[in-house]
Amino acid sequence: MTANLGTLDRAARLILGLVLFAAPLLNVPAIWSNTVLSFGSMVVGLILAGTALVRFCPLYRILGISTCKL
Repeated sequence: MTANLGTLDRAARLILGLVLFAAPLLNVPAIWSNTVLSFGSMVVGLILAGTALVRFCPLYRILGISTCKL
């Protein structure tokens, strides 16, 4: 697993992932009262935060994209 996420990409993914994970827990805005949207948002948030922490995105690998400057 070679790193393919740059610093800016990782920061954006981590922030967005944490927001998507926390929003349903705080019920802000009220759209998160729908169970499917709530769990979907939390799953996407975990995936974004996870890819940011390990510095690897499988979709980027498939598409041949790399934002890492290694």
